[in-house]
Amino acid sequence: MNKKRATVFSVILLVVVLVFSSTFSSIQAQDFGTNWSGTFFPTNNLTGTGVPVSNIQGLNFNWGTGQPVVNGVAVPGIPADNFSARFTSVQNFSGGTYTFTAASDDGIRVYIDGAVVLDQFVGRVLTQNTFSVSLNAGPHTLTVEYFEGIDQAILQFQWGLTGAAVTAGPSPTAGPTNTPVPTGLPAIPSGALTATVIRAPVLNVRGGPSAFADRIGSVLRGQTYQVVGRDENARWFLLQLSGKQGWALGYYLYFNTNEFNAPIVSDFVLGSNPAAISGIVAQSVGTIRLRAQPDVRSQQIGRITWGGAVAVIGRTSLGDWYQVVWKGTTGWVAASWFRVVEGDINAVPIVQ
Repeated sequence: MNKKRATVFSVILLVVVLVFSSTFSSIQAQDFGTNWSGTFFPTNNLTGTGVPVSNIQGLNFNWGTGQPVVNGVAVPGIPADNFSARFTSVQNFSGGTYTFTAASDDGIRVYIDGAVVLDQFVGRVLTQNTFSVSLNAGPHTLTVEYFEGIDQAILQFQWGLTGAAVTAGPSPTAGPTNTPVPTGLPAIPSGALTATVIRAPVLNVRGGPSAFADRIGSVLRGQTYQVVGRDENARWFLLQLSGKQGWALGYYLYFNTNEFNAPIVSDFVLGSNPAAISGIVAQSVGTIRLRAQPDVRSQQIGRITWGGAVAVIGRTSLGDWYQVVWKGTTGWVAASWFRVVEGDINAVPIVQ
């Protein structure tokens, strides 16, 4: 290769790298933002001597039960439990309505341009909050405050444009509105074992004790139902709904007495999803990219929603990536963003 060709090749390579880097950054910006700065505190109330951290490319952390790690480095002087952090960034927005999603374990508080738009700075298990804000085109300051109590530490904050800005027109003439008649809950016999939804605003009810069984309905936080059965491991419980029965995961329920007193029910059908044959089911703790290969720069071939259930069919030798089936598509996901809810992950074959 002569010198002139080598120079041309180098220029082309540089352009390709810049385009790829720009595309990668745009994808990140759309999901989690870029160029955050943070301050970590060795207390759970944003007090004490802060430890600054800069150049954070998105708030998308699953620290588990360990010390917080940012940009591949543990934050010095910050413990694994009872710590807090404040993150700030200035992001450019197109004019319109944005839907923000904040998942945290434990507490989170969000400000936009100094105004509080979400305040859940309380101890709790992993919870997702969604809210919408109309923003003018231009830069806006985002601040996210977070604290960790004990056990799992998770923080995820992202947004997406849900409605473009429109010019206001004349308001339509108001007319009569039909008020829906509330649906009554089924009667509960005196002394019955009951379950109350406490850990989800909306909980899916399925046709069998599996995340891959057909969804047959949903129940709401605070609603109480009679428990008429359970699986042999007391993980899934059969609830008596209005006119039918359905299965709900016990993790999200509060029982008025010993849940093991419910009879074991085994005559169920998983449904038609072919991924159910895997026997190993994992649930996402964030909105996660599905990739063609176990690599963060591999092609994105799907997006798994927060709380989405996948069948795990393979894993890497280090266990840091899972090969999964999501809505009929096979791909790879980062294992740290999933928790196994059914089966033994050690039974999954190593394929890479």
